[in-house]
Amino acid sequence: MAYVTSDSSAVMSAELAVKVLVAGGFGVGKTTMVGAISEITPLRTEEQLTELSTSVDDLHGIESKRTTTVALDFGRITINPRVILYLFGTPGQDRFWFLWPELSRGALGAVVLVDTRRLADSFAAVDYFESRRIPFVVAVNCFDGADRYETTEIGAALGVPTHVPILLCDARDRASCKEVLVCLFEYIMANSTAVRHRSH
Repeated sequence: MAYVTSDSSAVMSAELAVKVLVAGGFGVGKTTMVGAISEITPLRTEEQLTELSTSVDDLHGIESKRTTTVALDFGRITINPRVILYLFGTPGQDRFWFLWPELSRGALGAVVLVDTRRLADSFAAVDYFESRRIPFVVAVNCFDGADRYETTEIGAALGVPTHVPILLCDARDRASCKEVLVCLFEYIMANSTAVRHRSH
């Protein structure tokens, strides 16, 4: 098995493992998204929120949240017999950010999941992938009762380049999550083509 990264030009092995991250702030729906689209029962490292953790984690806007990811979520999608997509959901709280470098190693791209009620919580994920030149798309998880904004407004608020795709989604819905991943791969392929053309 071999992981393919955004700069890999190696010949594909018998089974090509494509790694994608699902990242974002605390409580944006990363665990939900991985669970909605994974073909296997996802591996989760969730723990119950305690009174001690509520003094550390900001629950404003997500007061009903009862669990948190402390390491990663892991899911799998078989694209075809030779290509397997592995999804890694990152922990959202800053005290677990030390795990991100290892989780992002070999990643082809990422989905930055956003909650418009807590938009500032997504800045760290955007900055992380921009600084490491990992292609990403922004997926706005449309929570019930949350205010709706145009994608251009969200992009401006996050400060992402205009070429970065931004789309609305429902992290509970498999078809919606699939649309997000298709958008990510189309974006990665378009970027790869542009880079090859510039190098000639």
